[in-house]
Amino acid sequence: MAGIIYFDNAATTRVDPQVARVVQGAMLENFGNPSSPHTLGLEAERWVRQARDEVAQALGCASDEVYFTSGGTEADNLAIRGVLQARSRKGKHIVASAIEHAAILETLRLLREAELCDYTLVKPDAKGYISPDAIVNALRDDTVLVTVMAVNNEVGTIQPITEMVRLVKARDKAVYFHTDAVQALGKIPCRVGDLGVDLLSASGHKLAGPKGVGSLYCRDGVLLASQITGGGQEEGLRSGTENVPGIAGFGRAVALAMGYMAERVDRWRQMQERLLALLDAIPDSHIHGEPLANAPHIINIGFRGVRGEVLVHALAGEGLFVSTGSACSSKRASQSHVLAAMEVAPKIAEGSIRISFGPENTLEEVELAAELIKKTVAELRRFQRQ
Repeated sequence: MAGIIYFDNAATTRVDPQVARVVQGAMLENFGNPSSPHTLGLEAERWVRQARDEVAQALGCASDEVYFTSGGTEADNLAIRGVLQARSRKGKHIVASAIEHAAILETLRLLREAELCDYTLVKPDAKGYISPDAIVNALRDDTVLVTVMAVNNEVGTIQPITEMVRLVKARDKAVYFHTDAVQALGKIPCRVGDLGVDLLSASGHKLAGPKGVGSLYCRDGVLLASQITGGGQEEGLRSGTENVPGIAGFGRAVALAMGYMAERVDRWRQMQERLLALLDAIPDSHIHGEPLANAPHIINIGFRGVRGEVLVHALAGEGLFVSTGSACSSKRASQSHVLAAMEVAPKIAEGSIRISFGPENTLEEVELAAELIKKTVAELRRFQRQ
């Protein structure tokens, strides 16, 4: 990490050394199959059980309500496809926000093309907020699921999930509510009892854990059909030999994130305030959403007269790593669907970048990053005018 400033933590984080040691131990020492009845298998099973307990403690749920997956995308898919299949008698309509992750929106699109579901997308306001009343108004008699992400991955908006759930359940208690909490866990409280949700997705690599592992919280009593069948692991909901190293690392990462959350949030808020003050000096810059009211680790800002992908590459050449938006929907250059839904002017949207903090970032890095951004934006604008 020496010599660079990594401000792309919403895309992925560096694995915490403590987590890496746990992963290595599960690979080299406790390498048994948790389904095996011998000592090595029982020890591997113990590691999986401990990780399940750590995730459950963070979410405030029972351990047997936590199911491990390959990441947030699979968890989102399991929630959507699993509910549709299990609740087909009630209907096949889903309500979602228009600013969901591609794991939600692309899944819904493909399911509708296959005539397996119908869905309604609810647009945000100019700040990125989804109205709870608009969610309720989109419900139909055949609605089986509402899915709204807890924290938007591009602009950081924190959605009023608790209020949404309350209103949805008051209208139709048979409708399940799912939230993608991939950008929320470890940054804001995500206790499922307070949120009221039936399903919640999480991912390891967004909070200093390994890639390729995540979880789905599924409230006891919720009907969900398995999408990966085989040996019956994860109580039959997600077959396949468990990724013990990843799961063990994920559990430790969640425990560490929860232990340090208050301290990190305070530091990230200071970094947000300082960076916003410094970037405000750049002419014709536009902050998207309300950063200081949003998640503490994300800022999204647009610069008129600059192309976001060009700015990202130019900054990377200077050792500063940011992004143009979600890193999870391939490397195609296209306008952000989140900013489009917020009705951000195209000339601003195309010049937007996302800056996201992680556990290792400092105020000193904020100062250096601001200077690099100001210098690079000015240079790119001069080049555009030539």
